[in-house]
Amino acid sequence: MRTVLVVDDSKVMREMVVACLRAEPGLAFTQAASGLEAIEQLSLQPFDLVVLDLNMPDIGGVEVVEFVRSQERLAGVPILVVTTRGDEASRNRVLEAGASSFLTKPFTPEAILAEARSLLGSSAAAGR
Repeated sequence: MRTVLVVDDSKVMREMVVACLRAEPGLAFTQAASGLEAIEQLSLQPFDLVVLDLNMPDIGGVEVVEFVRSQERLAGVPILVVTTRGDEASRNRVLEAGASSFLTKPFTPEAILAEARSLLGSSAAAGR
């Protein structure tokens, strides 16, 4: 069973991401409502994929990405950022921080599923 951490301050958005990704068999989901809660979850257990919003009230998505990449045991975890900020500067900032992929809201179920499958496949290929 592969595990996915879905991080967004919107419960509706978290539930939508989970609903989209349930099309992929063998995934278990944990949800976090803030960047701080995400860091707490990541400190407790590793995940095979993190789906992360950028705009959160406490610790932002970029800071969560930086935390994950600073932790040796989490360094290989793929991070898919989903955000309403579709501008090039936001994309570049989060990718430079270490995010694996970037998807702008609104997205289609097919688009997020394809990104998740690609990232889960690449993490499996990397020996995770």
